[in-house]
Amino acid sequence: MTRQADDGTVDSGEGSVTLVFLGPLAELAGTGRRLVSAPLDWSGLLSALEPGLAQQVAGERVHVACAGRVLSDKTALAARAGDEVALLPPVSGG
Repeated sequence: MTRQADDGTVDSGEGSVTLVFLGPLAELAGTGRRLVSAPLDWSGLLSALEPGLAQQVAGERVHVACAGRVLSDKTALAARAGDEVALLPPVSGG
């Protein structure tokens, strides 16, 4: 089950992982945060997302952080209840 928090606050209910969408990924998701059921692995993450968003997240340029650590291999995602998973889009500077 997926629940969204449009106001930026999240009820950290037991058994859920908070997805955090940053930059253009938030626009694609239509929200900055979403709750999904825990535990959450890579295939579960992609299944929880709309097809277009899942395609973007699966791309090489998007990084994934879980519980405050950027994963060197995002397919090794293993989020537990209470974890926050941040989806980090490519960043350009100038």
